[in-house]
Amino acid sequence: MTKAIRFDRTGGPEVMKWVDVEVGKPGEGEIRIRQHAVGLNYIDVYFRTGLYPLPLPGGLGMEAAGEVTETGAGVTGVKVGDRVAYVARPPGAYAQERVLPAAQVVKLPDAISYEDAASAMLQGLTAQYLLRRTYPVKAGDTILIQAAAGGVGLLACQWAKALGATVIGTVGSDEKAEIAKAHGCDHAIVYTRENFTKRVREITNGAGVPVVYDSIGKDTFTASLDCLAPLGMFVSFGNASGPLPPIDSSEFAGRGSLFFTRPTLFTYIGKRADYDAMATELFDVIATGKVKTSVNQRYALADVGRAHADLEGRRTTGSTVLLP
Repeated sequence: MTKAIRFDRTGGPEVMKWVDVEVGKPGEGEIRIRQHAVGLNYIDVYFRTGLYPLPLPGGLGMEAAGEVTETGAGVTGVKVGDRVAYVARPPGAYAQERVLPAAQVVKLPDAISYEDAASAMLQGLTAQYLLRRTYPVKAGDTILIQAAAGGVGLLACQWAKALGATVIGTVGSDEKAEIAKAHGCDHAIVYTRENFTKRVREITNGAGVPVVYDSIGKDTFTASLDCLAPLGMFVSFGNASGPLPPIDSSEFAGRGSLFFTRPTLFTYIGKRADYDAMATELFDVIATGKVKTSVNQRYALADVGRAHADLEGRRTTGSTVLLP
């Protein structure tokens, strides 16, 4: 018997329970993993609250890293003792041990720790597709990253800087501004006291930016559009302040034929070759030091309720890992 977090109703952090579970043996094409670190992400809150519906009762958690302890029939590519990491669905990573399809994991290079991998699979691969595929950032671009001191934000700031971009970021406090600056953000705008649209226009001499990466949602939607240059792209990849309102297409036409996209990681990693290539690039930029993970909070997995409360209260910076 092993332990995991389960919930049978949506609601606040208190709905998550630390319970005994029977993991079982891996079936055809499956592996069993002993997990060493689990990632915490805002999407976990969306599932817990019911914003993103899940069949209940169920588990939470999208990413983790650990060691393969058993393989089922037909498994190739990984073996017992291998270090692996994953971002996978359905949720269920909040667990000491887990069985899942071998196709959902990638092998973890020795240079990458379990904590770094668990903190970077979802957020790091998100930064990868945002910067390298959704809008391919190039040297000389000036871009805007909302929530620049968050988990994806800190990774994206560093990565964009390594690509030669000038990075503008929004943050909620002076403390978070310093953290963002230390991670490659050239201009950290404290949105609680500054009009970030006005500041973006000042920084770009009125031109606006070619892309806005926005994980905040309804509170920044209109102002983000107003930061874009003609033919710019608004990339909505999260809803920290709530989902976007119904969208009138004239909002994009009237501001200069703007583009809108709502990408998801699982579309981008849907093909195994893409998953492998993206993970390889992520591990490379971490191993070479171009991008440093920022595991700024650690909680026991059994204490995940406090971790969720701190995340929702915006008391966290960078990445958070849960330790089984």
